[in-house]
Amino acid sequence: MTARVLVVDDQPANIKLLEAMLNAEYFEVVTASNGPEALAVCARGLCDLVLLDVMMPGMDGFEVCRRLKQNPQTAQLPVIIVTALDQPSDRLKGLEAGADDFLTKPINELALITRVKSLVRLKTLTDQLMVRASASSELGMTDPFDGAVASGDHGRILLVEDKPSRRSRIVEGLAEAGHRVDAESDPQEALFRIAEGPYDLVIVSLDLDGFDGLRLCSQIRSLERTRLLPILVVAQADETHRLVRGLDLGVNDYLLAPIDRNEMLARVRTQVRRSRFMERLRDNVHLTMEMAITDGLTGLHNRRYLERHLAGLVDQAAQRQRPLSVLLLDIDFFKSVNDTHGHDAGDDVLREFSRRVRRTVRSMDLVCRLGGEEFVVVMPDTESRIAEMVGERIRERIAAQPFLIEGGERQLAVTVSIGLSARSGRGDTPETLLRRADEALYRAKREGRNRVAAAVA
Repeated sequence: MTARVLVVDDQPANIKLLEAMLNAEYFEVVTASNGPEALAVCARGLCDLVLLDVMMPGMDGFEVCRRLKQNPQTAQLPVIIVTALDQPSDRLKGLEAGADDFLTKPINELALITRVKSLVRLKTLTDQLMVRASASSELGMTDPFDGAVASGDHGRILLVEDKPSRRSRIVEGLAEAGHRVDAESDPQEALFRIAEGPYDLVIVSLDLDGFDGLRLCSQIRSLERTRLLPILVVAQADETHRLVRGLDLGVNDYLLAPIDRNEMLARVRTQVRRSRFMERLRDNVHLTMEMAITDGLTGLHNRRYLERHLAGLVDQAAQRQRPLSVLLLDIDFFKSVNDTHGHDAGDDVLREFSRRVRRTVRSMDLVCRLGGEEFVVVMPDTESRIAEMVGERIRERIAAQPFLIEGGERQLAVTVSIGLSARSGRGDTPETLLRRADEALYRAKREGRNRVAAAVA
C-alpha cells in the first residue's frame, strides 16, 4: 500500500525519525515545519494522511487539526497527533479537535505503521466514493462536499459486551450524551442485529467469554451490508498485538480499559460523524447511478439502460432457446399535444402513459423510454402471439380513458401505435430486433395508427 504522508514537526530530528519509519514501508513523505505550511499542503491535496506534532511555535497542532476538520475540503483527511504529551486531558483535547488518533512519544513503530495503513485504506475508500459522487453535481444534484462536516451526535450504536459492569458504564455514558445504545452479550445474536441495522457504530469488546472479538469484527467486515460500518473495539492495555491485528482486519478505532468516559465520547462522536458522511456519499453515488439509467420524467429506464441490458437478454434467450419479444410504442400525434396544449400537458401525457404501460405488463418485462414519445417493452420468455395480445391490451388501455391535463381541468384522447418483433432463432441481435419492431411500427402508422403490427421475421 502506498500513500503520501505529511509529517508536521518543528524539530528536524523528529521529522527524520518518522520519515525513516515511513520510507521503510514505502510511503512517500512530505514535510512541514509549522501549522500554516501544513494547512497549505493539505489545501492543495498533496497528502493522504497527516502526522501532526502538537508543540509548535505560533499555531499548535490542536489548532491545525481543528482547522483541517472544519474545512469541508479537508474534513475527511486522516490526522494522527504525535506528541510527548501523555495526559488524558491532552488526548481528549486532540480527539475533540477531530484527530483520528493520538500517539505518544517515543513512537512504537509497529503501532504507528499499522495505524497509518488502516487510515490510508479508509482514505482510499472515501476518495473513491467522492470521485463517484462528484458526478452528481454534473447532474444538478447536491454537491458531495455539502455536509462533509457531519454531526456526530445522537448516534445509533450497538455494544457487544458480556461483562455486566463494563456494559452498564458504557451504556450509561453514551446514553447521557444522547446516543441510542443497544447492548448485546451474545456475539452471534449481535451479528444478526448488526445486519438488520441500521447502526452508525458497533463497539466490540475483545475479551468476550468463549469468543474471539476479532472474529466478530472479521464477520462484520465480510458482510456486504456492514462492510463499511465503523467498528470501535475495547481492549486491555497489554493487548497491543491484538489491536494491531484488529486494525489490519479493518477496525476503525479502539479504547483501552479502564475506559475514560470523555475519551470514549470523543472517539464515538468521530466515528458516528464519519459513518454518516460515508452513508451520505454512498446514497449520493447510488442516486447518481440511478439517474444515469432512469428517465427523470417518467421514472422508466432510459435508452442507456436498454442498450446495456437488451444484449444480455437476447444472449440469454439464445443460450436457453427461449422466446423473446419486443414492443416498440409511439404515441400518436404527440407533437400536436405539445403544439396545442403546451409542454406541461405533454409531460402529463407521458407520465400517465408510462403508468398505464407499467400496470399492463409483467414485473419481469423491461419498460424503457427511448426518448420523446417512443417507448420499448422487452418481454423475456414471450412468444410473438402472446406479445401481440399484450400489445393489444396496452393499446386498449391507452385508448379506453382520456388523459387528464392542466391539473385535471381538461381531458385529452390519446392513442398509441405499436410495432412487434420476436426472436426468430436465426442469429438475432438487439439491433435486428429493434429494426424489425421499428418497421412494424411504421406499418401500423401507415395503416391508420392506433393498432398493433407484427414484423415478419
